[in-house]
Amino acid sequence: MATVCVVGTTSWGTTLATVAAQNGHMVNLLSRTKEEAERINYDRVNERFFPEIKLPESLQATSNIRVAISEAELVLIAVPSYAFKENLFSIKNFLPKNAYVVSATKGLDSVTFKRMTELIEEGLNSDSNRKICALSGPNLAKEIMIGKPSSTVVASKNIQFAGEVQKMMTSENFRVYTSDDVIGVEFGGALKNIIALGAGICDGLSLGDNAKSAFITRGLFEISRVAVKLGANPMTIAGLAGMGDLIATCASKLSRNHFVGEQLAMGRSINEINKSLGQVAEGFYTSVAAKKLSDKLNVDAPIIDGTYNILHQGVPVSQVVEDLLLRTPTTEMD
Repeated sequence: MATVCVVGTTSWGTTLATVAAQNGHMVNLLSRTKEEAERINYDRVNERFFPEIKLPESLQATSNIRVAISEAELVLIAVPSYAFKENLFSIKNFLPKNAYVVSATKGLDSVTFKRMTELIEEGLNSDSNRKICALSGPNLAKEIMIGKPSSTVVASKNIQFAGEVQKMMTSENFRVYTSDDVIGVEFGGALKNIIALGAGICDGLSLGDNAKSAFITRGLFEISRVAVKLGANPMTIAGLAGMGDLIATCASKLSRNHFVGEQLAMGRSINEINKSLGQVAEGFYTSVAAKKLSDKLNVDAPIIDGTYNILHQGVPVSQVVEDLLLRTPTTEMD
């Protein structure tokens, strides 16, 4: 049994905290406010995301950073990418030296375009002894919360670190695989959100399964082009953290990014959609970083470009779809 801290009462943070508690660990779920922590502890549910699912008794919410983290052997950070640096700054002085620090955030920093584990390395002063990992895969939170089987990948430059996190988090229904390709795992998880937005647009426009299948496949090519150019193993993009996550996010009605794309196709503005969600889908932020990265790398990425134009330049969905369909066909592997 270990002491685990999960930073963030998000749907994913609550899910990871629940998995850890069900595995027999003592879990502290770090919330933003004392009121939120007290409500979770009293009601034994996260009312915002899972009002019908009781939380394990070994899971306790707290807003006290020292209480949550100072004794933790495993710290999982599951907050939106735009809030990642702020949360890291607030906890870094309380992190035990030997704790495993795991990013469970699927996104890129919108200013520096860096991956979340790069932010951790910088925030912890590049301490080479830090046990830093990334966790990503086809993980729809609600399915995991109700006990449906799922798999994920935990990656670290030191495969032994990934193996230790694997031991702590693997269960009968939550299978954890390891990888030493941190770049591939993080880019797979971040960039698939952009493709999921487009898949939602396909469904919102009723373009059909043929078109959606082609779109997802071409999107996978773009993810691979960008990630491999930055040092990822292409086999990682073909695995759980790449293709696996892409399939789940593009196909499921539980996906926020898919929902946003569907609503855009129906004529709603991105501001209206974000307001109705009460949170922002990661693809909204990642599209900025992905667009600038692909331009910098001189990587052909028409889907990333088109999504960016819809979300941030006000280009109509119909125009972007037409532009994609009118592109000159080349060889498939070009």
